[in-house]
Amino acid sequence: AGGTTFLNLEDETGMVNVICSRGLWARYRRVARSAAALIIRGRLERVEGVVNVLAEKVELLPMGIAKKSRDFR
Repeated sequence: AGGTTFLNLEDETGMVNVICSRGLWARYRRVARSAAALIIRGRLERVEGVVNVLAEKVELLPMGIAKKSRDFR
């Protein structure tokens, strides 16, 4: 895909495709690959019923919970 990175975000309402340019992914790759949750800012695009976000910025979403799960067996 010519250096383009694709992310899929999913929740109980459906799925959204996130399209990251090569330059954007180079800037934010470390955050995107290590964060438990993200804020993705960009332009919304809808083509033939498919929703895409053309990412412009990726940020860490601070979580008020521990990152690792605990096993209570």
